[in-house]
Amino acid sequence: MNRVKLLALCIMGCCLSFPAAAKLYKWVDAQGMTHYGEVIPPEFANNNRSELTPNGREINKREKLTPEQEKAKAEELRRQSAEEEAKLEQKRRDKALLNTFSSVREIDESKMRNLQQIESMINSTNTQLKLTQEKLQDLKAESAARVAAGKNIYPYLRNQMHETQLLLTKQQNDVAKFKAEKASIEARFEADKARYRILTNTQ
Repeated sequence: MNRVKLLALCIMGCCLSFPAAAKLYKWVDAQGMTHYGEVIPPEFANNNRSELTPNGREINKREKLTPEQEKAKAEELRRQSAEEEAKLEQKRRDKALLNTFSSVREIDESKMRNLQQIESMINSTNTQLKLTQEKLQDLKAESAARVAAGKNIYPYLRNQMHETQLLLTKQQNDVAKFKAEKASIEARFEADKARYRILTNTQ
């Protein structure tokens, strides 16, 4: 009897010796040696493994993945997870959209109210910005006049110019921020309106 037949008989003998409910597994260790038993040691759980039927047939085979395969599998799981999260988020947004508005007209009206608020902030900041620019010009003119007259620029004037310049920069940044927010509001409401039309099949 050759070794192959002997091994097959041993496997079948092991299978028949276990209770009907017991499972027999086959796995490979780190050195490439094959083992059989009812429980796969945790350190070999991710190696090549399979389950054996009572007649010794291998089922539920699982082969150890290469590092590249492990990486690809992890990336695919992350992609699937991200897709599921995106679908859930879209459902949540759709529900909120339908619960908030009953027509396209209501979306436009809400958009106008939001734009009026941000435009008011832009106009107010622009008014303050103009006053700050005028003050800075006056301070610079006073400084230039003293230099032309051969006089020193006293510390208070230097400090005033510095603080006014800082305020001017802040106001300019605020205007840019408000304008970006206005563009975001317009884009968001247009997207909501398009989505609402799809969900309600309206024009």
